[in-house]
Amino acid sequence: MFNREERNSKVTRIRDFPGIIRSAVKGLNDDQLDTPYRDGGWTVRQVVHHLADSHANAYLRFKWLVTEDHPTIKTYDQDAWAVLPDSRLPLESSLRLLDGLHERWAGFLESLPDEAWSRTGTHPERGEVTLDDLLEIYADHGAHHAGQVTDLRARRGW
Repeated sequence: MFNREERNSKVTRIRDFPGIIRSAVKGLNDDQLDTPYRDGGWTVRQVVHHLADSHANAYLRFKWLVTEDHPTIKTYDQDAWAVLPDSRLPLESSLRLLDGLHERWAGFLESLPDEAWSRTGTHPERGEVTLDDLLEIYADHGAHHAGQVTDLRARRGW
């Protein structure tokens, strides 16, 4: 379990993430957005839409753990979602979703009492998880994907 300072630092990373991904994709044209960040990987466009999908699911997971008694967390096939038609849309809808979602998500997390952080649920792939476990995952998830985009830009000289 994290102490309050560690937790606040992770929540701040969640709050600040939309600006990080906006900066990472700023100025990219459609050809660049449709470039995979690595061989066999998702395109930049798919990465951004994945972030909106993933973080929307994450926000709900946090809320289920707080409001339900040891829920089973619903998973999804992220690779199947990444090839759905909406993964080819312009980025702005997902960027706007991330703006509002992260504002609400961070506000929700900041409002939780200390005892809420030990609440548990079952993740079908990870086993028993707490809110702190989920916070550990998602505080870094966005930055990981933003790094894929910025690394691609650096390699390509964009």
